[in-house]
Amino acid sequence: MISVGVDVSKGKSTVCILKPYGEIVCSPFEVQHEEGAMEAFVGLLAKLDGEIRVVMEATGIYHLPVLTFLQDKGYFVSVINPFAMKKYAKDNSIRGAKTDKLDSMMIANYGIEKWYKLQKYEGDEETYAELKLLGRRYRYYMELHVKALQELTHILDYVMPDIKKMFNSWNEANGKDKLSDFVEKFWHYDLITSMNLEEFTEEYLSWAEEKKYHRSRSKAEAVYELACNGIPTLSSNTPSTKMLVQEAVSVLRAVDSSLALILARMQSLAKSLPEYSTVREMGGVGDVLAPKLIAEIGDVRRLHSAKALIAWAGIDPPPYESGQFIGSKRKITKRGSSTLRKVGYEVMRVLKSHPAPKDDAVYNYILKKEAEGKGKKHAKIAGLNKFLRIYYARVTEVYQ
Repeated sequence: MISVGVDVSKGKSTVCILKPYGEIVCSPFEVQHEEGAMEAFVGLLAKLDGEIRVVMEATGIYHLPVLTFLQDKGYFVSVINPFAMKKYAKDNSIRGAKTDKLDSMMIANYGIEKWYKLQKYEGDEETYAELKLLGRRYRYYMELHVKALQELTHILDYVMPDIKKMFNSWNEANGKDKLSDFVEKFWHYDLITSMNLEEFTEEYLSWAEEKKYHRSRSKAEAVYELACNGIPTLSSNTPSTKMLVQEAVSVLRAVDSSLALILARMQSLAKSLPEYSTVREMGGVGDVLAPKLIAEIGDVRRLHSAKALIAWAGIDPPPYESGQFIGSKRKITKRGSSTLRKVGYEVMRVLKSHPAPKDDAVYNYILKKEAEGKGKKHAKIAGLNKFLRIYYARVTEVYQ
C-alpha cells in the first residue's frame, strides 16, 4: 500500500510518497511537467514494491499533464475535489500551516486514510471532453459578446439614441444580428433624416429584402419618426463617427462568428451521441441548449444516481437538523458547476416562457411551486431539480 500525494501547480508538482502509519518512502520533491522529468518520476515509482495509488487535487487544467501521463503508464490515479481536500486538511491540521511540501504530505496521508474509498479517475470519452472544452470557450466568447454589444450600444447612444430598442441583436439560433446590419448601413440619424419618409421607406425595404428580413413598412416609419425626434450628440460630419460605429459592429461580428462556429461544432458532436435525441425532446431544450446541456453534464454513467447529478449542479439543499429542530428553509449549496446551473436555469426560463405541453411534468411542477407561494426564481430552481432527475433517468435508460 503506497500512496503518492501530488500537489499540482502550474508547470510543476510537489510529490510525497508514503506507506501506512506515516512511513515516508520519499520526502517531498519537485517534478517538472516535462517528459524527461515525468519519465524519471515514473521510473522511481516502478522501483517501489507494493500497490501504488496516486492522489491529486483537481486544479483546473494544471493537473491534466500529470494525470494523462500517469494514466497512459497504467497507474491508478484518483482526482480529489479541492473542497473535500480542504476540509480534510482543516480537520487534520492544528497550526494551519501551508506549503507545497506540507500539502503533498497531506494529500499522501489522505490517500492512505481513504485507500479503500479512492475512486479511479475515468477520463471522459473524447466526444464529451471536446464538448466540455467547446462549452467553456463558448461561455468565454459569450462574455466578449456582451461586452462588444455594450460598446456598440454606448456608441449608438451618441449617434442614434434609442435605436437599439427597435431591432433585435444577435440571435443564437440563426446567427442573425439585425441591429448590426442596420447601423452598418444607417450609422447616424442624419443619414435617415436627409431623406423624406417615402425615400427612407424604400431604402429600408430594399435593405430588408437584401438581408432577408421581414419587409415592414410600419417599422420603417417608426424608425424614421425616432430619427426625426432623436438628438444625436456626435455629429455625422466628425470623421471618426462612422469609423467608431463600424469598428464596433466589426468587433461584435467577429465575436459572433466565433460563437456560431463553436456552436455548430458542439451541435455536430452532440448529435453523434446516443442520448441527443432524448435530451432534445425534453421540454425547454432546443438546438442551442441541447449541446450546452450535454457538454456540462457529460456522461451520466459516471454518476451513481440522480442525486449525484443534482449535487454536481450545486442545487441540492443540504439537510440541517439539530435535536428536535429540522430546518425547512434551506438554500442551495452552489458547490458544483456554475455553468450547468446557468444552462439549466436558461432551460427553465425557456420552458416557462414558451407554450409547453399540458403533460410536461417539469412545467406543471414549476406552476405548482408558484401556486404554493414560491418566488418565480425559486420555482424555476425547484423545476431544474426535477428536470435533472428526469434527465438522469431518461439518458441512463438510453444506455441500458
